[in-house]
Amino acid sequence: VQLQASGGGLVQAGGSLRLSCSVSGSAFSTYNMGWFRQAPGKEREFVTGLSRTGGSTYYADSVKGRFTISRDNAKNTVYLQMNSLNPEDTAVYYCAADRAGYLRSVSRYPNEYDYWGQGTQVTVSS
Repeated sequence: VQLQASGGGLVQAGGSLRLSCSVSGSAFSTYNMGWFRQAPGKEREFVTGLSRTGGSTYYADSVKGRFTISRDNAKNTVYLQMNSLNPEDTAVYYCAADRAGYLRSVSRYPNEYDYWGQGTQVTVSS
């Protein structure tokens, strides 16, 4: 399984970006999906997650109300719409897939995700 993230870039504070993550294979609809980020010198942190059906979403407090996760199971793609960006959002953003979508709810823990994308850089200037 391969995950390909795209859509990162440089944006001014207050701006928006939309990240995409395409997933190979035929099992995408069985995966819970997550977005994580890692800033320089910091640990990777949970940003948001989405259940395999799209019926349940979870957000870190720092992005709640500004970021929206969604998925299109017909396109094997998960999205992250990021609005009202601020410099603290600067990081490499990673998408991840959890194969245990039938067994558990969306996880906030990186070690419970089985597949990872390569990351896409988001830089927010002040």
